[in-house]
Amino acid sequence: MPLFGREAELKVLAELVDGPGGRSGVLIRGEVGIGKSALVAEAVSAASVAGLRVVTTTGVEAEQNLAYAGLHQLLYPVRAGVDALPAPQRDALRSALGLADPAEPSAYLVGLATLTLLAEAAADRPLLVVAEDVHWLDRASVDVLAFVARRIESEPIVVIATLREGERSPVQDAGLSAMPVDRLSDEVAAELLDSIAPDLNPAVRARLLEEAAGNPLALTELPAAIGGHGGAGSPLSPSDHLGGPGPVPPLSERLERAFTARVAALPAPARTALLVAALNQSDSVSETLAATGLILESAAEPEILEPAVEVRLIELSIGAVRFRHPLMRSAIPAASTLAERRQAHLALAETLREQPDRRAWHRAAATAGADEGVAAELDRAADRARRRAGVAAAIAALEQAARLSEGQDRKAVRLLRAAELAVESGRRDTAERLVRDAQALELSPRRRATASWLLSGFEDGVREDVSRVSELAGLAASVAADGQAEPAVRILWGAAMRCFWSEPGPAVRRSLLDVADRLPVRDGDPRMVAVAAYVAPFERGATVLDRLRELAGVAGADPEVDRYLGSAALQVGAFDLAARFSAAAAPGLRAQGRLGLLPRALAVQAWSRARLGDLATAVPVAAEAARLARETGQPFMYGLATAVQAEIAALRGDHEQAGTLADEAERVGLAAGARPVLATVQLTRGLTALSEGRFDDAFADLSRMLDPADPAYQLALRAYCVAELTEAAVRAGRTAALRDILRDLEPLAASTPSPALHIGLRYARAALAPNEEAEKLFTAALRTDLTGWPAERGRVHLAFGEWLRRQRRVVESRTHLRTARETFDALGMAAWGERARRELRSAGESSPNRGPDAREKLTPHELSIAQLAAEGLTNREIGQRLYLSHRTVGTHLHRIFPKLGVSSRADLARMLETFQETSSR
Repeated sequence: MPLFGREAELKVLAELVDGPGGRSGVLIRGEVGIGKSALVAEAVSAASVAGLRVVTTTGVEAEQNLAYAGLHQLLYPVRAGVDALPAPQRDALRSALGLADPAEPSAYLVGLATLTLLAEAAADRPLLVVAEDVHWLDRASVDVLAFVARRIESEPIVVIATLREGERSPVQDAGLSAMPVDRLSDEVAAELLDSIAPDLNPAVRARLLEEAAGNPLALTELPAAIGGHGGAGSPLSPSDHLGGPGPVPPLSERLERAFTARVAALPAPARTALLVAALNQSDSVSETLAATGLILESAAEPEILEPAVEVRLIELSIGAVRFRHPLMRSAIPAASTLAERRQAHLALAETLREQPDRRAWHRAAATAGADEGVAAELDRAADRARRRAGVAAAIAALEQAARLSEGQDRKAVRLLRAAELAVESGRRDTAERLVRDAQALELSPRRRATASWLLSGFEDGVREDVSRVSELAGLAASVAADGQAEPAVRILWGAAMRCFWSEPGPAVRRSLLDVADRLPVRDGDPRMVAVAAYVAPFERGATVLDRLRELAGVAGADPEVDRYLGSAALQVGAFDLAARFSAAAAPGLRAQGRLGLLPRALAVQAWSRARLGDLATAVPVAAEAARLARETGQPFMYGLATAVQAEIAALRGDHEQAGTLADEAERVGLAAGARPVLATVQLTRGLTALSEGRFDDAFADLSRMLDPADPAYQLALRAYCVAELTEAAVRAGRTAALRDILRDLEPLAASTPSPALHIGLRYARAALAPNEEAEKLFTAALRTDLTGWPAERGRVHLAFGEWLRRQRRVVESRTHLRTARETFDALGMAAWGERARRELRSAGESSPNRGPDAREKLTPHELSIAQLAAEGLTNREIGQRLYLSHRTVGTHLHRIFPKLGVSSRADLARMLETFQETSSR
């Protein structure tokens, strides 16, 4: 039957099949019965004619709690390619699909393996990936689908997904073009109805059109339901009709009633078989017939389902029974009795003895009260799901097990285990709900403590009252006193992180330090180094820096430890060490597929590299941090990475982009109460105002970072913009205000060897010094070891050159100004380089404008790929690093080479090496 009124949608789908044109696919969205599946069927037909290979998966409500059930269905036709995948991807995918012993694969490695497998399959024939009813796909499968959709760039792959109106799915944020499907117009609806039921009497036809309201499924199915008359008990009986007495049931309910009316007319054996098929988590005919036979106590043959085929409820094919519409499937259990549903579930459970996960869920569905045996089966199902990275399925199984638990303690244990999994996977709302449910029970003191500290695993600390930090300090002390040192360290770490994102005040910080000092942990535990850095970056700065320098020699051994240490180094102003540790953490986190932690390490690396002036490294790192933070649902880290991107744009002189990015970061930072984000936003605005000559604005913007009453105040970061603040104050004539600020900062410098703080203060002292002292102070600043701090070295040369020119020592000034110009040009700090040029010209030396750096022609994504290619990595290795297909990497390199004017990887390596040497001088 032709589709009525869908010409525009069909045109878009046909164009997509012919060639996606830069689109990864479409998300078809609409209400029940609107024709989403019909559109997909037309697209599949067109794809088959065009020679595309089609792989499909369909979400089924009963399968939502079976990890990777949808992915197994999708990849079954291309399963032969699994063994050819790179070993980490192969092992992760085989484990996820149950083809190997569970080994707790990373969900992101499963996603990369799926992307690689589909890309390889598409190399032979273009591929159409179809995912219907994604709102019912199990969460593990839909996460993989979204991961793949985000990364389809150059592959001959297109995705078509369908989503019911009113439902949410991760696929919505995966870059698919939206295709909303609306109801048919009155004219088209009438045309469709007349093609289905041409002999309706006018009154019934008018009522049908009114009730169906342009819904194609209603227009197709309701005529058969009323038999052309609309008699009593039909879906259009007067009590249901618009204008009749009582509320009008929703259209979906009236359609379900039409389908159950068909079921009621079937023979009893067919009704039993149909109920079993509707409750089954598979479309297997053999499973349906086996379970039906157990209920009927006699062998059931396929013919038992023929009556349901005749009334167009199901379709039978070799080995499979499929409902013609999900509403038909859901209508059947709704119309059956509780006893009938229980009997069907138990029969299915008996049939599925060799499939323990499905068996456990059927037994649970048949159990009304507490049953520890069934709860234990669900426990084991949760463990299997967790080992296959099916976290959502594991949480659901534990929740159901808690419902069936005998005794409050067992119920609490299962709820808290589920909450812990939710914390580990970043599902904050789920974790909070589970903890609340557990806390509503009569908990032992130990369980109550566990419930309290679980949520401290969220490191951002946003969405909480600052008083929560003090509570966590007391809880850590209590848990430690109970002999639980490891949980106490975890609580303390969560509390310490909150000292970065929020400001609890000095009393709370001291209480955290007291708890940390009393904890029975091994000396030099990296987590405790990080705790000290977060809680007391100045008071404990010397101790932290000593330990960091000791540990720097073994960076790269443990990515989780390196991540802690990178964060610690940032707090104490050792940006060179922060960049080193976080860069060392990234490869391990990538290899392990820990994309939830990776953006945290990348954000620290980008923040530090931007402060050091290494913009070429910071650009792609910040961009990747922002992309992965958004993808993994970490708004506070997304805000920080975006703020760093804004700072980089300001340093490059791209003030419009800096403003746009700063506004976006501020929006996120204000919503989350994330002080580091807001501090970096103010730093960006201060840098922009400085480059534009708005010195009063610059001083005002930067001063906000030092005001404890301002949301942009952050205890540690406020001390690391002294040089910029000095620039603004001197040029705005606000030196008196600056001296007041420095009087507050000088005592901090006496207690910590923080490199960033001391570099800034040395600069400020020289810039504020009277003429008879300035030269000595500038010279001392330049003699300091600034290896790895090229931007700061360039800043001192520039200021010293400006001072010498003002003293009419023009010839001497040129040397410093020239060095500053060359440094800033190499770093890509355009605004600062231009300022050095202006000073040189005033000193009588011509200084041509800087030519564009070839790297600046690349997008951050391209720059990241170019740098890895220059290191000698193959396309496949780059793809594994960046979680892309190797074909996408190849396409990017084909664009990169002409942009840079090179023709080989060797040329690329030489060019980037030259840039690196120039910027590090």
